Amino acid sequence: MALIERSDTGAVARLTLNNPDRLNALSDAMLAALADHLAALAEDPTIRAVVLAGAGKVFCAGHDLKEMTAGRDADDDGRAFFSDLFKRCAAVMLSIRALPQPVIAEVHGIATAAGCQLVASCDMAIAAEGTKFGVNGVNIGLFCSTPAVPLSRNLSRKHAFELLSTGAFIDAARAAELGLINRAVPASALTDETMKLADTVAAKLGSAVRVGKAAFYEQVELPLEQAYVHAGTAMTENTMLDDTAEGIAAFLAKRAPDWSQ
Repeated sequence: MALIERSDTGAVARLTLNNPDRLNALSDAMLAALADHLAALAEDPTIRAVVLAGAGKVFCAGHDLKEMTAGRDADDDGRAFFSDLFKRCAAVMLSIRALPQPVIAEVHGIATAAGCQLVASCDMAIAAEGTKFGVNGVNIGLFCSTPAVPLSRNLSRKHAFELLSTGAFIDAARAAELGLINRAVPASALTDETMKLADTVAAKLGSAVRVGKAAFYEQVELPLEQAYVHAGTAMTENTMLDDTAEGIAAFLAKRAPDWSQ
């Protein structure tokens, strides 16, 4: 059984975490499989949007606590194991941000701890009504410091710290209010709504979206004036694309663009 199942529909790739018996936990093997699939997608020009989903009853319950417990059996009580685990998990989260294609999380059931981190690391997210979100490691004595990185970049600091320090859960409606997800939809419509968003993104000029995604994340970390300089450079490069010139000409001529990709 593959831990990640990939299925493509047109220019949209669906990656499904496929270990429902372990609540799609981010085990060593799951992280490795996800890293491999993301690396392959980064080199696939036929894909213009990616959906990340979970099989079974939940999206992702975070790290595999049984695996983490076993890691303590080492001579150093697991220090090297834990350090490597969190570094590899961070590398996967960063690869989502670095991926040329927008990534949309399709969330149901629960998304907790590193599973919530995964949602926050995606470019967009749609969740089924009733889905529970939490960075609840503090409830077992482990503050979710690595999930805090993308969480604090999606939510206000006070809201993020409240979730991190209380271990409280929020539902999909509240997650949308706080900015963790784009919106909550009925569970019966989750996949349709997620794919509709993915198809809309995939219909755009892929080269423009690739430039735009990179520029979006780069400028948001910069002071205002530097952000404008950086964004202006990105728009200049985008404007110089032949397909962009065709898109502008098509708009002026009131016809569909004839893009090369």
